[in-house]
Amino acid sequence: MTDSSGGSRPTAPAGSAALHDYAESAIVEDDALVAARARADELGATAVSPAVGALLALLARATDARAVVEIGTGAGVSGLWLLAGMASDGVLTTIDPEPEHHRAARLSFASADIAPGRTRLINGTPTEVLPRLSDNSYDLVFVDGPLIHHPRHVAEAIRMLRPGGVVVVHNATADGAVADTTRTDPPAAAARAAAMLIADDERLLPVVIPLGAGVLAAAKAR
Repeated sequence: MTDSSGGSRPTAPAGSAALHDYAESAIVEDDALVAARARADELGATAVSPAVGALLALLARATDARAVVEIGTGAGVSGLWLLAGMASDGVLTTIDPEPEHHRAARLSFASADIAPGRTRLINGTPTEVLPRLSDNSYDLVFVDGPLIHHPRHVAEAIRMLRPGGVVVVHNATADGAVADTTRTDPPAAAARAAAMLIADDERLLPVVIPLGAGVLAAAKAR
């Protein structure tokens, strides 16, 4: 397929929608996650899809993550998935400016029998909190929340990652807007800027993963 500028644009495989549906339906969440997802729905807090959650757990386990930062606590759905993959002594630092999100997340973590010492919930805006977190100290950083803030949060995540660590960006496609060159609205522009920060950093090995709302993950060189 050729676009209006003369360049080629890849077409989606015919079965891509069915494959996406299968990837999501293949993941079965336990009772604690189902309850956390219900709390997220009640609060209107967007939660990661089951397949994205499973990906977070896999990446946490693959990096033997002991120190993880999550930008956007919500009701604890993504936090539970991260904790499921982290080392048994790992600590999840999760940041959210909404007190009701923290209350819901604490309930979600307690319902899953997560020891209180394994979570550090920080009530504040990521813009204020992230600069206070140490350089080269975290195994995984999960960037979620409003797209407009992704470039700043991705830059902080790269700084915070230890060598060999992984940054994961949720909704990296801006609901598909990134691939549409006619979309120049702030969320689409911010998603592109965040992606370019990762693409232009020679220390990072990135990949776009078509799960949920679209995930961009990148590993930092050792």
